[in-house]
Amino acid sequence: MKGFQLTLGQLSKSLDGRMQLFIGPVLILLILAMMVLPLPPFVLDMLFTFNIALALMVLLVSMFAEKPLDFAAFPAVLLFTTLLRLSLNVASTRVVLIEGHNGGDAAGKVIESFGQFLVGGNFAVGLVVFLILVIINFMVITKGAGRIAEVGARFMLDAMPGKQMAIDADLNAGLIGEEEAKRRRQEVAQEADFYGSMDGASKFVRGDAVAGLVIMVVNIIGGLMIGTMQHDLSFSQASHTYILLAIGDGLVAQIPALVISTAAGVTVSRVNTEQDVGAQMVSQLFVNPKVMILAACVIGLLGMVPGMPNFVFLLFTAGLGFMAWQLMKKQKLAAAAAAHVEKPPVAQFESPEATWADVQLVDTLGMEVGHRLISLVDDRQQGELLGRIKSVRKKFAQDVGFLPPVVHIRDNLELNPNTYVITLKGGEVGRAEIYPEKWLAINPGQITGEVQGIATTDPAFGLEAVWIDASEREHAQIYGYTVVDASTVVATHLNHLLQRFASELLGRQEVQQLVDKLAEENKALVEDVVPKCATLTVLQRILQNLLDEEVSIRDMRTIFDTLAEFEGQNVDAHELTAQVRLALGRAITQKWFGGAKELHVIGLDVRLENVLMQAMTSGGALEPGLAATLQRESANALQMQENMGEPPVLVVQHSLRPLIANFLRRQLRYLVVMSQAEIPDDRTMKITAMIGESK
Repeated sequence: MKGFQLTLGQLSKSLDGRMQLFIGPVLILLILAMMVLPLPPFVLDMLFTFNIALALMVLLVSMFAEKPLDFAAFPAVLLFTTLLRLSLNVASTRVVLIEGHNGGDAAGKVIESFGQFLVGGNFAVGLVVFLILVIINFMVITKGAGRIAEVGARFMLDAMPGKQMAIDADLNAGLIGEEEAKRRRQEVAQEADFYGSMDGASKFVRGDAVAGLVIMVVNIIGGLMIGTMQHDLSFSQASHTYILLAIGDGLVAQIPALVISTAAGVTVSRVNTEQDVGAQMVSQLFVNPKVMILAACVIGLLGMVPGMPNFVFLLFTAGLGFMAWQLMKKQKLAAAAAAHVEKPPVAQFESPEATWADVQLVDTLGMEVGHRLISLVDDRQQGELLGRIKSVRKKFAQDVGFLPPVVHIRDNLELNPNTYVITLKGGEVGRAEIYPEKWLAINPGQITGEVQGIATTDPAFGLEAVWIDASEREHAQIYGYTVVDASTVVATHLNHLLQRFASELLGRQEVQQLVDKLAEENKALVEDVVPKCATLTVLQRILQNLLDEEVSIRDMRTIFDTLAEFEGQNVDAHELTAQVRLALGRAITQKWFGGAKELHVIGLDVRLENVLMQAMTSGGALEPGLAATLQRESANALQMQENMGEPPVLVVQHSLRPLIANFLRRQLRYLVVMSQAEIPDDRTMKITAMIGESK
């Protein structure tokens, strides 16, 4: 029995799919048949009633749509309804002219009712009402809808590049996956398709309004000629009969046209989806039971009006009500089935076994925020921090040469409300307290006044700063403070930490992606280097050594060209790093000195150089007193260099550079140690501070 029910369900679904497939062609054939074949008055009543009901449903669907793509089939529906009205006009014109002399109901009860009840049987009033409807439809609603479609098409096409770039940026930042990016691109393309087609689809309604006016004039003139010449009616009899029939015919077509025009002004979408037009119309018109209930109520009220074809209207009311009841029933069953599936068994009291799904890997980059900072990372509250973080990661990738990991943000109720913590591989590397509603006024060292607020320090560089209210922002800028908002403070802090810990962020996966990217342009070079000259592990160590001293690895081609020279030689990673630095010397110099021809640097006293060379020869260990003196004088020289506004660069002999850099940068993180061999020949050096100079 269960198998039989499943078979019936599958058969029902198959039949529904086939019916949707044939609805479009069948409608076209019926419309063409109405233009050619004579229709009896009762069939005309049915079709005119269907036309009114369809117009109401289109309007209600457009009103209930939450977003443009919810009613993607609207332009196709607009075309079908326009053709339906025109074909009904042709069929009713044929009946009016052939059978009009037999009385007011010769063309059906609907036309007679619209001609008698709505205008009181007065053809003069009917003409005025009809012309007013045509003017409203043609000059107001249709013209406005056409303008909306035209402007929408232009602005949508102008906005497409920006939307595509935003999707690519989110994809590159790791905020969305490939499937989500594909879906968003398809949605943007669908919106562009709609606005382009909607601009032309609005012409259907304008043409329909003109056609209705012309058809009424033709009905009146033709009816008068046929009534007086063929059926020997007096002019007054012919006028009363045929003009009322023409007015009723015009009103029964123009009122649905007015409703459709209103829907055209409300609806803003037409897209190319994976369904054909018939499937779109069925799946979107007959999917909301609220629409059918409201349409059934309106049709039912019209069916109760005296003189209306009550049976036809009530028939459609019952049909729409039954369909709405069936849809609501299906939705309740589906919701109950979903709830039953999601609900765990009541008798299940035992705790589930631990699985590998319970293992949470540590995020490479993470940020935890207190509850008062959640608004900064919440798009629904217009938080700007996510956008700033995306910009920081993009700028880092452009400057340093690889894409850093995604920053995973989560709230932490254990933190102070205004505190955030930045973690690297599970360990804390940065912490600060900020105030989202305030601005941070940073003292660059040359202020002319002071501002009142919460004293603090800039988390990125440790400068003195004050959290101030928005009203004090202009005063602080006048006094010489650098004023930034809370999101910028966090983003700057994150950028500083990314630069500082770049070597730890470069994992094996990032190195492999760099190798693959270079292979797209120079596959032969990559094959010569990896793994012949350096394995992926050695390459990772070389790149980490460069990043540890703030050397960009963007020029991967030069790095690989240098490594290719040592094919077959057993050279360790540190020596290879030194050779790569020589090849990148011009870029390193450019970073710290720009285009200056004379380089103002920190120098090393010759006697101190000799002592360090002897220490390196004897094993690389420094005597404690010498080490302390070297650190102290290096700090003094660095401070002197910074006071003069010069780059914190110490230039030493090439053989000494690794030893000095490894020793001094442990305490003086901002000190840059370069080799004399890394300075290009077209630059000259001037020593502005000396380490080890005798007093």
